[in-house]
Amino acid sequence: MRFLMWLLTYAAGLSVAAWLLDGIWFEGATSGQAELQDKWLEVLAVALILGLVSTFIEPFVKLLSLPFIILTLGFLLLVINAGMLLFTAWVADLFDLGFHVDGFWSALVGSIIITVVGWGVRIALPGD
Repeated sequence: MRFLMWLLTYAAGLSVAAWLLDGIWFEGATSGQAELQDKWLEVLAVALILGLVSTFIEPFVKLLSLPFIILTLGFLLLVINAGMLLFTAWVADLFDLGFHVDGFWSALVGSIIITVVGWGVRIALPGD
């Protein structure tokens, strides 16, 4: 159950980011029921990739850049999160999932949106 909530949290964050930003999108239909039917599997697959990247790669990058994170008072974490979203888009492109992030600034704002939505979903849902 915990894995499912984790996956749905990332999927919700990705969906909201793609909905709010022109620089983040999934290929396919753009509105209505067709959009939901066309993209739900890709959203879950990209959410899985983002979750795996956040679980296995991001801590290693944060550990290596810890002195710079301290030096920038934590603002480098925003850049790292944006980089992880760009990396996720690159991996999704390798699997031909139709997920695109158009540049660093879209990734930066998108990573903030994904974080805030994920936080909101975790707060709204009952805990263990």
